[in-house]
Amino acid sequence: MSVIKTYKELEIWQRGIQFVGQVYKFTKSFPKEELYGLTSQIRRAAISYPSNIAEGASRSSRKEFIQFLYVALGSLSEVETQLIIAENLSYLNAKDLLNEAESLRRMTLNFIKYLKTKT
Repeated sequence: MSVIKTYKELEIWQRGIQFVGQVYKFTKSFPKEELYGLTSQIRRAAISYPSNIAEGASRSSRKEFIQFLYVALGSLSEVETQLIIAENLSYLNAKDLLNEAESLRRMTLNFIKYLKTKT
């Protein structure tokens, strides 16, 4: 990971942080009874995506970093699933968030491929 000085320089981390903000904004309008249910679940999964990128980048090996990137992808899949559920419950139109999640997925997978070629 010689070129990267800090995880904060990674576009996937930066966009992940923006994604968390978007998720918080959209879940504000959820019914109050969902505060400790779906709202909390979506927010925690969204936070987990950039958090795992940061933790992985701080590890001592490329292999560990890649493993954390896969965990981040798992969190992203959780968010997508929960957004689809929220959309099905008519809590919000999740199209833009789902598109951003898909974009983050592609970027993360490409970054993993790149890191694997450097091993």
